[in-house]
Amino acid sequence: MAMNGDPHVLIVAGSDSSGGAGIARDVEAVSALGLRTCLAVTAVTIQTHRSVEHIEYIAPDLVAAQMRAALASNTIAAIKIGMLGTVGAVEAVASVLSEHPSVPAVLDPVMASSSGRLLLAQEAIDTLKTDLMPLCRLVTPNLPELAILTDTLHARDETEALHQGRFLLNSGLQAVLIKGGHSPGPNSTDVLLCPDETPVRFNAPRITGEMRGTGCMLASTIAAHLALGDSLEDCVRSAKRYVFDRYRQLA
Repeated sequence: MAMNGDPHVLIVAGSDSSGGAGIARDVEAVSALGLRTCLAVTAVTIQTHRSVEHIEYIAPDLVAAQMRAALASNTIAAIKIGMLGTVGAVEAVASVLSEHPSVPAVLDPVMASSSGRLLLAQEAIDTLKTDLMPLCRLVTPNLPELAILTDTLHARDETEALHQGRFLLNSGLQAVLIKGGHSPGPNSTDVLLCPDETPVRFNAPRITGEMRGTGCMLASTIAAHLALGDSLEDCVRSAKRYVFDRYRQLA
């Protein structure tokens, strides 16, 4: 039974010793909305802002045990899932989510670092698609991740991205947010796809320069707004605005 009645967001992700991404960014984003967090660490990484030097994965049973302990100790109103790394971790997280179907989860399907280091084993992708993604309220792939998840080439324009997104959605997902950070043009446009609904676009001017952790912060902020009871569309809109404002200050 949960002992702490304040709403919490459970962060399931890897650490980043540079503080530029991962759990550090997740906690920052959730805390900005006045909510508390609890953690299930999936991996410990040694990295700078330019490279990932080493990854130590946490055993899947320990990942699941951390999640169950957090869920038993606190009122978990939403779950944010980031780096998982291995088939075992994907299976472990899916097993815990299946025990708590009323808690909305947001999955950022992290597959590679900004420097290009693979963060999800190739053999884990199918398990992610079949076992975990259908359990999540929202999945938030960027364009390279969307191409991998649909086994296609990188989308050249929004038409191709929407085709890939709908294909992914129709595989049994609840909702997909196609992130436009890797698309060309002066604006970064994210598109929310839900079954039997018109796509909803969220626009923001593109911020130039090197940025890390944007996907982490976006998914965490969406999860925090879900924890507050907002509609999915409002969650995405508010999160998009928060991430834009935060990185504009840093640019």
